[in-house]
Amino acid sequence: MSKWNFFTTNEIKPSGWLKKQLMMQAESLSGNLDKMWPDIKNSSWIGGDKEGWERVPYWLDGFIPLAYLLEDEDMISRAKKYIDAIISFQTADGWICPCKDEDRKEYDTWAVQLISKALTVYYQCSKDERIPDVIYKVLRNYYDMLKSGEIKLFNWGNARWFECFIAINFMFDRCGEGWLCDLAKILKEQGLDYNEAIPLWERPLNRWRFDTHIVNLAMMLKSEAVSCENLGEEYTDNAEKLYEILKEYNGTPVQTFTGDECLSGISPIQGTELCSVAELMYSYEILYAFTGDKKWAERLEVVAFNALPATISDDMWTHQYVQMSNQIACVKFPGKSLFRTNGQEAHLFGLEPNFGCCTANFNQGWPKFALSAFMYSGDTVINVLPVPSEVKADGKRIKLETDYPFENSFKYTIEAENEFTFKVRIPSFAENLTVNGEKINTEEFSFEIDKGETEINVSFDVTPYFEKRPCDLNTVKCGSLVFSIPIGAEWKMHEYEKDGVERKFPYCDYELYPTTDWNYAFADENLVLERCKVGEIPFSSENPPVKIKANVQKINWGLADGYENVCAKIPESRVAISDEEEITLYPYGSSKLRMTEIPFVK
Repeated sequence: MSKWNFFTTNEIKPSGWLKKQLMMQAESLSGNLDKMWPDIKNSSWIGGDKEGWERVPYWLDGFIPLAYLLEDEDMISRAKKYIDAIISFQTADGWICPCKDEDRKEYDTWAVQLISKALTVYYQCSKDERIPDVIYKVLRNYYDMLKSGEIKLFNWGNARWFECFIAINFMFDRCGEGWLCDLAKILKEQGLDYNEAIPLWERPLNRWRFDTHIVNLAMMLKSEAVSCENLGEEYTDNAEKLYEILKEYNGTPVQTFTGDECLSGISPIQGTELCSVAELMYSYEILYAFTGDKKWAERLEVVAFNALPATISDDMWTHQYVQMSNQIACVKFPGKSLFRTNGQEAHLFGLEPNFGCCTANFNQGWPKFALSAFMYSGDTVINVLPVPSEVKADGKRIKLETDYPFENSFKYTIEAENEFTFKVRIPSFAENLTVNGEKINTEEFSFEIDKGETEINVSFDVTPYFEKRPCDLNTVKCGSLVFSIPIGAEWKMHEYEKDGVERKFPYCDYELYPTTDWNYAFADENLVLERCKVGEIPFSSENPPVKIKANVQKINWGLADGYENVCAKIPESRVAISDEEEITLYPYGSSKLRMTEIPFVK
């Protein structure tokens, strides 16, 4: 049984900077894909003639909770329109995906797993009582066809078998029927065993494989947590073992892994796919809820506050397919792609650079993060992510006012009709922690809340520091924020049409050319933290709410062999070629062009 449960969109609401972030998302690409992107607007899922596989379910998986978190009636009605259409095409035997009966055997049933998950999300938000019966029929049909051998898992369905457990667990909690456990066993038996792939993760290959695909691996980390109960297995924290291996050989400074598209090693000039960022966040959320282990919450914060905003433009109308730690330009490669299995445009900001899966899938990141702020178990509520939000449930109202992670003071206002226990997770990096003015030393504290109103004030300090990276490079961190040397960018706009899909402002494509120097090394270990006001764009690339001053000198860094717009993996020289100067570091998430893994001068 999971240690913690998620609140629904009816119970938890974002506020402060987090609500601004979600509203920006609703007003931009995520909130408008059904109006302008053919693969959503004219999808086969709703009777059109465009993509009828993963893109609509991906989009709904984020669009639905976004709509309900913001209580946006227009978005809610548009979500219902899609759900109504999808349900209307469900066949008598339960099959729901848009393909002909005779084509089912060749249809990759990853889409069955994904639409089941999206329908579960819709029910949790809408409480539409049609949905459990729809999911029941989908899963029963899936079980019958798999058991009979009419269909088998292959390709993406084989690699992502555990994703179906979101719906299986939902349905088992409602009806407890034994065939669901049998379905669970069939999926695992036919699915990919990632433990057998571990040797492939230690040395990146320029070869596309399902078992080194970064999105599959990001999803996979939660597989034991979501499946062990219905499989009748003991939880072993296998995720931690796999995480440590992935981190050692493919880790980045922002708690993600390189993958462009498949694992790409520890080079700061290899890419990380945006889909993997969104899926990694979801895995960390599930892992924390299941285990209550704070390590997953801390890793989640780092991904959410750094990797997610870094790879999406300030206005959230464009995004990259892959981001790089040291990214001095986002310019189409004129010849061979730098990336192992991605194309020449994968790092551009645009509508669907390289491939459109991220266009549909990235929008689950912020809404599901917001839904993870508070969790509960029985009469206990815990604040997992100390971001501005409010929860109302079972006679409790807990309001958190804060600008975290940009500053570290927290005001909880609690109104209770009954007594309950309230807990707060404190990050491991917190210093000088005070609770209601009293200094304490803990990584979680608990209050027994009485009836009436209670106010709790929490604050702590954070100190910027250098974290070692491979090849004797260094990254600056402060709390959950990673910092980079920002590089000025000239955004060159491209409006065009390709394969019937129009790119026009504001959802056109952009190349980013550097306008400032980037070839720096740290001159000393002095770091000075500066805080500013959080603006309308929380992770603004122009006016970030927190900065760090550092002393640097220029070095002869050099370019990657054969490329004009990619820095070398490691600098050619670490000897200073300029006088010392003070430079301002920006949060990684605010730096679209950046140097993040940097040496000290020799």
